[in-house]
Amino acid sequence: MTLRLSRRGLLASAAGLATLILPGRAFAQRLTGFTHGVASGDPQQTRVVLWTRYVSPGLARLRVEVAEDEAFTRPVTSGEIEVSPASDFCARAIVDNLPPGRWLHYRFVAPDGQVSDTGRTRTLPDGDTASFRIAVFSCSNGTSGWFNAYAHAAARDDIDLAIHTGDYIYESPVTRPDAQPGMATLRGLAPPGEIVQLAEYRQRYASYRADPDLAELHRRLPMIAVQDDHESANNSWRDGASAHDPATEGEWSARKIAGQRAWREWIPAHSDWYGAHRIGNLATLFRLETRLLGRSRQLDDEVDAIFAAGGDIGGALSTLRTGALADPSRAMMNPEQEQWLAASLRSSVDAGVRWQVLVQQVIMGAVRAPVPSASWIKGGIPAEMQPDIDRRARLNAAGMPYSLDKWDGYPAARARLYDTARRAGANLVTLTGDSHNAWAFDLADEAGPIGVEFAGQSVSSYGFERRYNGDAARVAADFMAANPNLKWMDASQRGYFTLDIRKDRIDAEYVFVPAMSGRSAAATGAKTLTAEYGARKLTV
Repeated sequence: MTLRLSRRGLLASAAGLATLILPGRAFAQRLTGFTHGVASGDPQQTRVVLWTRYVSPGLARLRVEVAEDEAFTRPVTSGEIEVSPASDFCARAIVDNLPPGRWLHYRFVAPDGQVSDTGRTRTLPDGDTASFRIAVFSCSNGTSGWFNAYAHAAARDDIDLAIHTGDYIYESPVTRPDAQPGMATLRGLAPPGEIVQLAEYRQRYASYRADPDLAELHRRLPMIAVQDDHESANNSWRDGASAHDPATEGEWSARKIAGQRAWREWIPAHSDWYGAHRIGNLATLFRLETRLLGRSRQLDDEVDAIFAAGGDIGGALSTLRTGALADPSRAMMNPEQEQWLAASLRSSVDAGVRWQVLVQQVIMGAVRAPVPSASWIKGGIPAEMQPDIDRRARLNAAGMPYSLDKWDGYPAARARLYDTARRAGANLVTLTGDSHNAWAFDLADEAGPIGVEFAGQSVSSYGFERRYNGDAARVAADFMAANPNLKWMDASQRGYFTLDIRKDRIDAEYVFVPAMSGRSAAATGAKTLTAEYGARKLTV
């Protein structure tokens, strides 16, 4: 259940997915009361979503309090919200009529007087805004490492907003082949197998949200989050996923609904799939959905079929590249979202907002993968890897991109987005996750520069260092040599990046925080890149 609170009174509205009938039963931990702290998200100038989880025998009404100070001596607003097993005991309150550009404190009070943790949130500024700093996270596989990046960011006092570009949870078994031994047990990750049913998605969110570093990040900062594939299933698209087998896991539509419902219960967000967040006259953040609404199926099966058939593999790949891959009907967003983005970019520019920032899932910049060299792997390339090396060489010779799951797999859709940004006169910046590695691109086409892309390293998920355990600097150098638009890359470190937005420039600082060697909030290094206003390219 979602309620809207205001200074004028209490308005109730059901969450968009709250009445759906889904397989599986509601999961509830063997705890009572406030089980997972507090969180806030999707801020606007006068509105923010507040979240908590309160487990009780049945329905309960919580009091929500917002104040200017942590002692709650200067109250701003209050109201009540109902929580029940139907929403896995998660409560989302949309609080409006708040003052813009302000840090605020909030808490929930139970009927028996029990009080939740006190959270800190802020509304977005209105009018003239000189600067704003965002921390960007992605890809938090709980079986790969600790969430030290969350801990490092939560301890800072210079961040205004957190953004998560997806893969907030992982749906895969906690015993997946690349899992660190014992990690799932240490963290209490559950359930053990791949999650498919609603109860399983809820249980996985509950075990992830029990992590103290993630809990502290949510308590300290509002978050804007989008979903990538692991919130549903690996390499998902509109009508399926590469990791979903209808024969053993049921209808994709049911699994997609279950994943969506659990995400909307556990994440402090609105129910809409996409939207905009304006930071005064400094920047507009456009929260996109590129997985489940409009994305066409990836063409990996077609590529596999070409290699399996043999014969003129190069010719068949070239035909695929100029034919099916280039098909204008291939989409990342549905027509309604494309039209909304075009109108919203134009509106932002016309309103005098300096930067137009896309918050989205997968790499937009064009990437060709170099053929791995012996220096990439300790001891050289083993014989069992040689077939993969040969396959990559054939793909490169045919002009095929590095990955068909990224925007490279949808070149017509990317061209439409570039045209839209150019027509709007946007100063485009793209914030991206998914790849687990750190990248920085100039975005351009035949007509000239479009903008820049900052793609962040993962919080904990393995990057290239898992497969290529040799010279990480050489891996990055080879990628940059093969891609002139790729201005910088790191192929081996975890962490997050910040975006320091100012009127004349944006500084992106990649902060490296190790995830594999135990809990620690210590950073081991950083790299800063700059985009000057109007240049639509990076300064490294």
